[in-house]
Amino acid sequence: MKRPGPLLTLLAGLVLALFMLTLNVTSGTKTASSSYSEKSPSPSAPQSSAPAPTPSPTPTKTPATKPPAPNADYAGRTDDDAASVAVSVRDGKAVAYFCDGRYKEAWLRGRVNNNGSMKLTAPNGAVLDGTIDQGRKIRGTVKDEGRHYAFTAAKAVKPSGLWRATAKVRGAKIDAGWVVLPNGRQTGIVTRDGKPASAPRIDPETGVVTVDGQQLTARPVTP
Repeated sequence: MKRPGPLLTLLAGLVLALFMLTLNVTSGTKTASSSYSEKSPSPSAPQSSAPAPTPSPTPTKTPATKPPAPNADYAGRTDDDAASVAVSVRDGKAVAYFCDGRYKEAWLRGRVNNNGSMKLTAPNGAVLDGTIDQGRKIRGTVKDEGRHYAFTAAKAVKPSGLWRATAKVRGAKIDAGWVVLPNGRQTGIVTRDGKPASAPRIDPETGVVTVDGQQLTARPVTP
C-alpha cells in the first residue's frame, strides 16, 4: 500500500487552516455585534428628556392707594384758649385762618397729603402742622412769631367754619376774617390798610356784617 504523498498532506493542511480561519472570522463578527447590541441604546428609547417647565412668577400685589382727604371744614380753639383756628379742605388743598380776635392773625395755605397730614404756610412766616383724624377733627400746632399753639378743630357744618370779606370802605382797604365755632362763638379781625382790630360779628346765616358804617357780605372760604 502506498503512503499519501507530500502533496496530499499539504492539501489537507491547507483545508484545515481555511476551516479554522473561517471559524475565527465568524466568531469575531458575532462577538462585535453582541458587544454593540449591549452598549447601544434601543432605537425606541428616548435619547434625551424634555426640560422641566419654568414656573410662572407669582404676581406681586400693588399696594392700594389711599384716597385723598375728604372735602370738609374744621373749626376750633387753641389748647390755651388764646386763639381760634379754622381749616377748609378741598381736593387735596387747604386754607386756614389763625386769629386771636385782637391783632394776631395769619392766613395759611398748602397741600393735604393722602394720609391727612398737612403743612400750611403764611406770608408772615406762620406755619400750621396738622393731621386729619378719621375725618372728624384736625389736631396740630400753629407756629407764629416764635410761639407754638396746639389746637384741635372739629369738623364744622355751615354756618360754622371760615369766613372772609374784602372791600374798600371810605377809601380804606378792608380785609376781614372770622372763625365761627360750632357753638356760635366768633373770633375775627378787620384789617384796615394793614392795621388790625377786632371785627364786628357777622350774621352766620347770611354773612352780612357792618364795617365802619358800610354793610359788607362775608363769604365762606375754600382753597
